[in-house]
Amino acid sequence: MLKQGLRTFLERQLREVKAEIFQITGRYGVSGVEEMEARYRDGTLEEADTWRDLQRLDHLEYKRDRLLKLLEALS
Repeated sequence: MLKQGLRTFLERQLREVKAEIFQITGRYGVSGVEEMEARYRDGTLEEADTWRDLQRLDHLEYKRDRLLKLLEALS
């Protein structure tokens, strides 16, 4: 029972993280942090107004990966 409750909690957290990732990547038309950084390098994305979103996206992708590992460990 406790294991199922933890799984449900982690899945809910994962859905929230994925939704926020989707929102940020959709805003800039990128697939993730690496593509966003590439757009900075080639000059197609202004860093001045978007660096907070880049930092947030990087954190969210890290959190997503951690949640996936935790869920895998529960299996």
